[in-house]
Amino acid sequence: MQNDVQKQLQAELDRYLKNSDDFTPYYPGMNVLYSELYKEQLKEAIELVKLHSEADVKGFELYLDTIIVNMHTKVKKYKKSIYFDDDNIKDIENQGFTIPFYIDEKNKLYILLGLVNAQVTASS
Repeated sequence: MQNDVQKQLQAELDRYLKNSDDFTPYYPGMNVLYSELYKEQLKEAIELVKLHSEADVKGFELYLDTIIVNMHTKVKKYKKSIYFDDDNIKDIENQGFTIPFYIDEKNKLYILLGLVNAQVTASS
C-alpha cells in the first residue's frame, strides 16, 4: 500500500512541476497550494472521522486548518518525508494522518501533495 501512496504523491508532484496553474490556493492570496489528491483524501479523512464521531469533524478541520495556515512558521521543524528522498519534501503528522508537502523555494510556495491515513499505510 505504501508503494501505491508513493506513486500517487509522486504523480501529484510531477503534475505540479509541469503546470502549477492546476493547483488551488488553500486560501486566496496564501502561499500554500493543494493538489486534487489532497482534496480527495481530505474528503475521505472527514468521512472517516465522521464515522467515529460527527462532533469530532469540526475539531479535526479546525486543527488541520490551523496547522496549515501556520506551517510557514514551522517548516524547519518538520521531518523529511518518508515518501520521498528529497529534502524539499516534508511531512506534517496530525491525528493519524500525514501531509506530505513540497517546498517550492523558487516561487516561495508550499504544495500540499496529499493527506495520507497513517493507519492504512501501516496495515499493509
